[in-house]
Amino acid sequence: MAHPAGEPLAADGRGNLLISFTRGSETTPPQDAPLPAALVALWRAGRVLMVFDRHRQSWELPGGSVEEGESPRQAAVRELREESGQQPDGPLRFIGYARFVLAPDRRTEYLALYAGSCAVTRAFQPTEEIAAIRWWDLLETLPGYVQPLDAYLAAHAR
Repeated sequence: MAHPAGEPLAADGRGNLLISFTRGSETTPPQDAPLPAALVALWRAGRVLMVFDRHRQSWELPGGSVEEGESPRQAAVRELREESGQQPDGPLRFIGYARFVLAPDRRTEYLALYAGSCAVTRAFQPTEEIAAIRWWDLLETLPGYVQPLDAYLAAHAR
């Protein structure tokens, strides 16, 4: 999925661009740029879980860096638990690979996007990184800044 004329699918105020989003096989990751991160769209009652990152001051999908020896799927599960305390009811579904051009150095990276659902909300403890969590319906206004790149990906991970 890409916009015509090379327009990004989404952009944020920091100069980061979501260039493409490709559904496909988790077993054939893109080879033309690094894949250093994974995100999770966790759904409950038609709402997606968002976390408020203290450093970036924005609502984002939970996720983060793939550590040494870890698969993107393992990173997604770990980051979801670390950032939100939440767990999916079953295995996460692979949704696709998102291609970004990141500011300020214009480097290209991919991230793996996963989705899952949960019926039970677990207790959340704020951390040094994450101040709050919210279940978002993609329409309501959240207090503060919602990362447009993550909002785009959430909408495509239902």
